[in-house]
Amino acid sequence: MRLELPLRAERFGANLFYHSQKLFEIDGGYEFDSKFASPFHVIQQITRERLYEIERDMAIVIPIKNERLRLLEGVLCGIPHDCLPIIVSNSRQEPVDRFRMECNMIDSFCRYAKKKYISIHQRSPEMARIFENGGYHDILDDEGLVREGKAEGMLAGIVLANLLGKRYVGFIDSDNYFPGAVFEYARLFSAGLSQAKSPFSMARIQWHSKPKIVDSDLFFAKWGRVSRITNQYLNQFLSYYSGYETDALCTGNAGEHAMSMPLALLLDYSAGFSVEAYHFVSLLEKFGGVLPSPFPEATKSGIEVFQMESRNPHLHVVNKGDAHIREMIHHSLAVLFHSEICPVRLKKEILRELRRRKIVGKDDVLLAPRKYPALRGMDFDTASKMTDWALLGNFIPV
Repeated sequence: MRLELPLRAERFGANLFYHSQKLFEIDGGYEFDSKFASPFHVIQQITRERLYEIERDMAIVIPIKNERLRLLEGVLCGIPHDCLPIIVSNSRQEPVDRFRMECNMIDSFCRYAKKKYISIHQRSPEMARIFENGGYHDILDDEGLVREGKAEGMLAGIVLANLLGKRYVGFIDSDNYFPGAVFEYARLFSAGLSQAKSPFSMARIQWHSKPKIVDSDLFFAKWGRVSRITNQYLNQFLSYYSGYETDALCTGNAGEHAMSMPLALLLDYSAGFSVEAYHFVSLLEKFGGVLPSPFPEATKSGIEVFQMESRNPHLHVVNKGDAHIREMIHHSLAVLFHSEICPVRLKKEILRELRRRKIVGKDDVLLAPRKYPALRGMDFDTASKMTDWALLGNFIPV
């Protein structure tokens, strides 16, 4: 892969937020080209061998809920062979068992491809038992099962990846129409994480474009309706503290992102559609230097966040309606509004924005999404010893 060097960055405490890197070649060659060794070169080459090193240690978590099976099959098709897909489903099981249909399709696909995989239902007793045995009870509801929601499925995927000894974990949505885009995202994950000098790193995808049909023609929009707003207020947050306007953060709602496992275990998480935006909030609160950090070793090493611009257009299911968009905006801005370090002026601007869009009423209180503490406090040793992988889900050791 050949991509732009991370030349510019915005620092906030121990956090280093790199500006978006442009991709020049998805496949940059197997052997290293000595021309890229020049200190004056602004483009770098990441060899296939280096990408494979990361992919062999990476799990790709795919949260899914009642999506079309062919979409999921396309996503599986795009994941590099050396990555381990972990499918966490919250699909309905009655009256039609969608989860069983997913398992049958995944099993057939991976048997033909000779590919290892895991698939599990988010609300299964087996998944709940892992959290119970590990002493992480926050995610369990009154029935003793993992709560509903995408964020909860992502947490389940992180836990499974860590139990299997993976050093990296990535996330790709299940409603992507282009397997080629999925493949590119996974490669960008590997490229981003391979650049890190700190063990605590993250790679986030900035979509090249989101195609829409306007007057019977394709229009390649640069920003989504939600990400445009989330990015604006995240950047304002940084600007209030630095005193300088910035546009560094461009992946506030990036569902496609990856983390080193050490960082994934240190972040707090939020429920609902705010989980991606809350990554930034958690980083700012824990490692921004405004509040005392609970993890001084990570603060000393530093946190690196790489933002990578893809080349494939991002086309996913688009018929979820305006109510879905409004809910995403609401949740994304709510986690920023309720941050301990959010400036008062910014809180007022967020409220004005939500009221102007009639997402909240004039006298409504902006509710804080549910929060989940860092997974580092979970007892993984006990959870691992008491986990019966044969009962957990489908797993093919090729």
